[in-house]
Amino acid sequence: MSKIYYLYHIPGKKIGVTCNLNNRVTKQQGYKATEYEILEKSDDINYISDREIELQKQYGYKVDTTKYNTLTKKSKSKMKINPTDQTSTFPVPLSKLKGNLSDNLGIEWETPEFKFKLQKEHIPWIMQNAKTSMYNNNRSYIYNKAFYEAFFNPSHDPNVIPDRFDLIRFWAKDRGIYDKGNSTTQYVKLMEEAGELAKALLNEDKAEVVDAIGDIVVVLTNLAELEGLKIEDCIDTAYNVISKRTGKMINGTFVKSESL
Repeated sequence: MSKIYYLYHIPGKKIGVTCNLNNRVTKQQGYKATEYEILEKSDDINYISDREIELQKQYGYKVDTTKYNTLTKKSKSKMKINPTDQTSTFPVPLSKLKGNLSDNLGIEWETPEFKFKLQKEHIPWIMQNAKTSMYNNNRSYIYNKAFYEAFFNPSHDPNVIPDRFDLIRFWAKDRGIYDKGNSTTQYVKLMEEAGELAKALLNEDKAEVVDAIGDIVVVLTNLAELEGLKIEDCIDTAYNVISKRTGKMINGTFVKSESL
């Protein structure tokens, strides 16, 4: 019996091809059958691969740089991961990473410091933390240290995945910020980011507000680390104080009772 290839459409999102709708679209991408439509189906992989490109252009979606029939041929061989001191780079964009990881369970690779073997339980973490390569939009990567700490460090609880502050510290350590930076330079950086936030607020630029607030949190995390502190402890200390405060709003500002 010939294999049937489905050309599916997730309205407003993408057009793609698969021979297993339930696995590819529902399980991997999270869309119910009512949230996508089948545009065409065929047992001719070359025809359906050409139609995917045609319809992606017609509907105005991002066009795949590699045809489905070519990608299918490549997927039969193990994914070639490029490891460096700091990162492991996958030869696929984020949009195709989950499927490729699922097809390559058990693959092993080594970095100068770590040795990894891909398991099913690693995929959600990788998808949450993978970034698009700054050099090639068709490649994606993860930080080796963060991946190691999440699953491979013998002293680490396998049920505890690093939180955002841990990932920031992994990133900063890899960049040499803790070895070569200091609190003064981080404070200067904090003032720069505060200025960017002020500018974004004045311009009512929501995207830049989000970016500036995120940058400020990163700088504060690193500043705390350079002072021998954890930002989580600083936040807890501040909250323990403000949680007991009473007062009222005056001209848009909360004024504590002792200041009234």
